Amino acid sequence: MIINGRRYIFLTILVIMRKTLIIIGILLATFIGLLYVSLSSTDNVFSTCEILGIADIEEIDFTEHDSVLVAASTLYKSTLIKDIFQGSQYREVWAAPIKVPIVFLDTLEGGMEILKEGGGKQTHSLKLRSKDGFVFSLRGVNKDPKALIPEFAKQLGLENIIVDGISAQHPYAALVAAQLADKAGILHTQPKVLFVPKHEHLGTYNNKYGDRLFLFERETEGGANWTDFEQVKEIIDTDDLQELRKEHGEKVTIDKALLIRARLFDILIGDWDRHAKQWGWVIQEKNEKFNAIPLPGDRDNAFFTIEGILPTLISNRHILPGLQSFDKEIDYLPGLVMPFDIYFLKGAELELFLNEAKKLKSLLTDESIDAAFEVWPNNVRELNAEDIANTIKSRRNNLLDYAQAFRGILEEREFLVEPLKGSEDKSAQEVNFSCFDCNAL
Repeated sequence: MIINGRRYIFLTILVIMRKTLIIIGILLATFIGLLYVSLSSTDNVFSTCEILGIADIEEIDFTEHDSVLVAASTLYKSTLIKDIFQGSQYREVWAAPIKVPIVFLDTLEGGMEILKEGGGKQTHSLKLRSKDGFVFSLRGVNKDPKALIPEFAKQLGLENIIVDGISAQHPYAALVAAQLADKAGILHTQPKVLFVPKHEHLGTYNNKYGDRLFLFERETEGGANWTDFEQVKEIIDTDDLQELRKEHGEKVTIDKALLIRARLFDILIGDWDRHAKQWGWVIQEKNEKFNAIPLPGDRDNAFFTIEGILPTLISNRHILPGLQSFDKEIDYLPGLVMPFDIYFLKGAELELFLNEAKKLKSLLTDESIDAAFEVWPNNVRELNAEDIANTIKSRRNNLLDYAQAFRGILEEREFLVEPLKGSEDKSAQEVNFSCFDCNAL
C-alpha cells in the first residue's frame, strides 16, 4: 500500500510537471509568435521625412516656397502588440506634422561650401563652411541604423529591434536642450530644424541628402570663433586637445567647473551617451597659457525613453548599463559615468561638484524649464512637453545627491588604460591615455 501510494504521488507529480511544461511551451510559443508579429510590422530599415500635402515631390519647385509641412518619419507607426513589446516611446511625435523653413546651400548663411561627408553609425551628415569661415553641419533627423544591425539579427528576421529603437529618441530634443543650456550657462551648437530640397549645389550628394529634414548646427571643431568668449585661438576636438596638452603641459588647462556643470546637465536631460567625440573645446590663449572651455554637441539621446518588454530587457543594467530611460529617478548612476569623465574629472574636489549642482538648480527654475519648450511647435509641445519638463524638474530637485554620488563613483574607478574614443589612432607619445592631468610632459 505504501509503495502504491508513493507510485501514485510520483505519477501525479509527473502529470503536473508535464502539464506545466506544456503550458510553458504554449506561453513561450505565443510570446515568440507575438514578438515576430511586432517585429514584422515593417520591412524598412531607413526612410526619410514624409512631405505632407504634396502628391509628387518631383513636380514641386521648392524655390517658390519658403516652408514645407513634414513628418519626420512614419516608419515607427505602431500597433497595440508593438506598443506592448517595443514600447510607444516617441512614435507619435516622429509622425507629427511640423512646418519648417526651406533652405538652399548656395544661399544659406550667405552660401555654404561642402567640406566633407561625416556622421556616425546612424547619422548622415555634411560638414559645411560659410564664406566668412564659420563651420556648420547638416545632421539628418532621420537615423540610419543599418550599420548597427548584427548578422544574426538579419538571419532571424529581428532587424526591427534595432530599427525601431530609434523611436526612443525624440527627433526635436536638441532644440529644447539648447534652450535649457542657455539658461544653464552652457555652450551648445545652436541647432535649427531645416528642410533641404534636391538642388544642383548639393552636387554628388544630391540623391543622398536632397529632400531631407536636418538639424543645422555649429560644428564642435574648426572654423572661426562663433562664441562670445574673447581671445579664442581655435575650436578643436578632444584628441587635438590631448595633443595640445601633451605639447604644452600644464600651460593647458580645462575649465573643470563648466565641464562638471555640463555633465550634470547631461544627467538632467537624460543624455546617456556622452563619449569624447561628442565634445569640442573653445581654446582661449592668454599670456602663453591655454584655457579649454567645453562645447557639448550631438543631443540625439536627450530625453531618451525606453518602454515595452524588449527595450526594457535589453537596457537591463547587467547587459547595457549605460542605456537608460529618461525617468524621474535615475535607475543606475554608475552606468552614466563615462571614460570621458574619468579622463577629465577624476580627482576634482567634491566642493566643485556640489557648487555646480547648486548653480544648476538655481538657474533651471520651473519657469525657465517650462519656457524652453516654447521652441517646439504647438502640437509637439502638447504631445511631450509636460512629461519631459516634469521629469527634468524631478531630477533637478535631487541634483546635489546625484553630484555627490557621481563624484564618488569617479573616485572609485581606475585611471584609463585605453585611449578615449576618437584617439584610438594616437600613440602614447602623442597623447596621454590615463588622464588629462597625468604626466603632461
